[in-house]
Amino acid sequence: MESKLIGLTGGIGSGKSTVAGFIEEAGYPVYNSDERARDIVNADPALRSEIIRILGEEAYTPEGYYNRKLVSEKVFNNDELLAEINGAIHPAVAKDFAEWQSKQTADFIFKETALLFELKLDRNCYKSILVTAEDNIRIKRAMDRDGKTYRQIDTVVQKQMPEKEKIKFADYVIYNNSDLESLRTATLRMLDDLRNDN
Repeated sequence: MESKLIGLTGGIGSGKSTVAGFIEEAGYPVYNSDERARDIVNADPALRSEIIRILGEEAYTPEGYYNRKLVSEKVFNNDELLAEINGAIHPAVAKDFAEWQSKQTADFIFKETALLFELKLDRNCYKSILVTAEDNIRIKRAMDRDGKTYRQIDTVVQKQMPEKEKIKFADYVIYNNSDLESLRTATLRMLDDLRNDN
């Protein structure tokens, strides 16, 4: 039987990666799109050439690693450049995901991606899960994690699809306004619901 694909998403500081960890602990495979993209930009020679064509040699450090900080700064307020970079990276990640998916045998497999609804990837999913929290909580978490200012994180939040829009699209919503144990409980409850809805 083919595995059912579940999309997992959440904005910056929502706790999406923590939920992904709980799902893996429960025995389900999780594909982390952001993590794989970070590997692929370093490992795929054709993609590397394309990124250098778009952004120049400085897109990679002198040691040959993708310069995420510099690339982020270059594309952050340049939608055209961002679209061009995404146009190179997203197909490479999609190909990598397809290879990963073809090897999975679990009843449910999960794809963790920040842009599930923005890129309409939920259309390829059996169900979708949104991890969300109040904006001020998300911003504080991201500030603590990334060492950035309120304004820097808020700028990222404002560029993302509003949470109330994402909630409309999601089949399951996990609210992460409390502590880690509450989040674990909510995740396990959602997995129960998912199995029972099947």
